[in-house]
Amino acid sequence: MQIRLATQDDLPALMNLVRRVVPLMRATGNLQWDETYPNDAVFQRDIDLNQLWIAEANGNIAGLAAITMDQDPDYSQVGWDINEPAIVVHRLAVDPAFRGQGAAGALMQRAEEVAVERGITALRVDTNTNNEATQRLFPKLGYLLAGEIGLEFRPGLRFLCYEKRLHVTPTKQLLPHKG
Repeated sequence: MQIRLATQDDLPALMNLVRRVVPLMRATGNLQWDETYPNDAVFQRDIDLNQLWIAEANGNIAGLAAITMDQDPDYSQVGWDINEPAIVVHRLAVDPAFRGQGAAGALMQRAEEVAVERGITALRVDTNTNNEATQRLFPKLGYLLAGEIGLEFRPGLRFLCYEKRLHVTPTKQLLPHKG
């Protein structure tokens, strides 16, 4: 599975993936996404900011994730300092045809790599309380449950917040040798 940044050319395939995922989410009571979110404009912004990553398998998009530093102010409900730099994964989804093949784990691994590259030690993610797949996945990847919140922009829904702390050692900068 290859992980790469999404491009403008990927947008139609990304929206097709969302159209396949949303009915399955809703069938399990997970109302986090619907016909209006996420949409083309949301993904276009992610692409423009170079923060939308895709997992690709055999030339097909197997999954997607926005790897950002965008922390919702509501995260403070679980005691997080939202002013602390953190890598935050949003809009994580796997195409139903690729479930169980490691796409979500590979995308979450890419988030860790982004954190290390930037010297950031906190990784954060939230998920709907009805999303059992991510509630199983995140602890397997070393994320700890921080608590449950409501998000102002998704009234009536509840979300579980997870955090993983990395032990990032600063890169030693080599100084030019003075001979």
